[in-house]
Amino acid sequence: MADTFTTRTINVPTGSVETVYDLTDACSAFLRETARGRDGLLNVFTPHATAGLAVIETGSGSDDDLLAALQDLLPADDRWRHRHGSPGHGRDHVLPALVPPHATLPVVGGELQLGTWQSVVLVDTNIDNPDRKVRLSFLG
Repeated sequence: MADTFTTRTINVPTGSVETVYDLTDACSAFLRETARGRDGLLNVFTPHATAGLAVIETGSGSDDDLLAALQDLLPADDRWRHRHGSPGHGRDHVLPALVPPHATLPVVGGELQLGTWQSVVLVDTNIDNPDRKVRLSFLG
């Protein structure tokens, strides 16, 4: 199975501000090394209770729009029952219900099959955790 399934964990420094972190280059680099021209699936997973993954356009304001929409939907105030950490941290634990911690994407000829403007991103609203992990897995 080692030839059909390969997995690796990467470290992602998200800092102490809400962020949309582009993982597309890291995904492509992983596939160049592991897929070697094969077809299959790339699974991207973050093992955190307060982060998620999305496929969106970046660089045109959509990443900031996503964070603004999440702030509207999940305000960082005192309404949350989960109360440890910075004010409003309970909302960070609700985030993965809206932005799931996983994405599975097609790989054809060893290349990630994204649309022209699509990127794979880590969405992190938890300002208390500046370092994240993301697991990349290729199933050929």
